[in-house]
Amino acid sequence: MSDVIIIGAGPAGLQAALTLGRMHRSALVVDSGEYRNGSVLHMHNVVTNDGTAPTEFRATARAQLEQYDTIELRQGRVSTVSPADDGFTVRLEDGSVEHAPRVMLATGMRDDLPDVPGLMELWGVRAFNCPFCDGHEFAGRTVGVLGAERAEHVVRMLRPIGVSTVVFDDGALGDDRRAALDSLGAVVHRAPVTSVAPDGEGVRVDAGATVRVDGLFVTNAAMHQRAPFADQLGLRMLPSGAIEIDEMGRTSLAGVSAAGDLAHRASVPGVMAAVTLAAAAGQLAAIGIVQELAME
Repeated sequence: MSDVIIIGAGPAGLQAALTLGRMHRSALVVDSGEYRNGSVLHMHNVVTNDGTAPTEFRATARAQLEQYDTIELRQGRVSTVSPADDGFTVRLEDGSVEHAPRVMLATGMRDDLPDVPGLMELWGVRAFNCPFCDGHEFAGRTVGVLGAERAEHVVRMLRPIGVSTVVFDDGALGDDRRAALDSLGAVVHRAPVTSVAPDGEGVRVDAGATVRVDGLFVTNAAMHQRAPFADQLGLRMLPSGAIEIDEMGRTSLAGVSAAGDLAHRASVPGVMAAVTLAAAAGQLAAIGIVQELAME
C-alpha cells in the first residue's frame, strides 16, 4: 500500500510525486492522459521552460520520477474515490482497486468554451485565456476578445504589451462600458460571433462581417472540475467551483489533499491557472503529507 495515491499527472501531481519520492515516501500516480493544456503547443512564463511543449515537460518529469523507487506511475482512469476504514479506496475503470491512507487530487479544471463553431479547434493554438501565458507573443499585433464580462480587464492587461484589441460584444456591453473600452483604444464590434476559423497565421472571425485578427483571448469560458471526486468525497467547495484548501493543500476531509488549478484558498479571489503555480501547490501539498507522516 502506498502512502498516498495521486490522481492526475499534470504539473501539480508530478511535482508532488517528486517531493514525496525525494523523501522516500511512496506514491502511486494515476495518469488519465487528459490535461487542461493538452492542446497547447508551447508553455510560457515557466522559468527554464519558456516555450517548451507541455508534452516535453511531462515526458521529462516522468523520466526523472523513474529514478525514485518509491514512486509508481500508472496509466489509467479513476472512476471513484471513497473513504475506507484504513484510508481511501480508489477504483479504476479497468476494474483494479487500490487503497491508501491518503489521496491527493490533481485532476485540474475543465474549460467549457462558448458555443462558437471552430473555437475548440483553435483552443491552445490561436485562442487562449491567459495574458500572462500568451500575451507577449502578440506584441505589436491585433487580437480579438471574446466575451464582454471581463473584456476591460483583458484589454488593460494587454495594453503595455502593445496589443491592439477588437472586443466582440456578446450583448453584455452597455454604453458606459463601450465608452470605457473606446478610451482604452479598443475597437468594439457589436455583431455576435457566429464562427471562427484559421486564416493563414491568424484567425478569421465571422461576426456580421469578416474580421481578421492574429489571435483570440476568450474571457467567457466556464471552468468546472474535470473529475467528480470532490463531489464523491463531499469536499467543501468555493464559489469559483474550486475545492477549498488550506495553506498546505489540505481539504475539508482529513486525509485528502488537492493541488493545482482545481483548488485554492478562500482568501484567493479565484482560480489561477499556471504551470508554476500548479507545481508549487503540488510541492506544498506533498510537504504537508510528509510532515503528517513524520508525526505519525
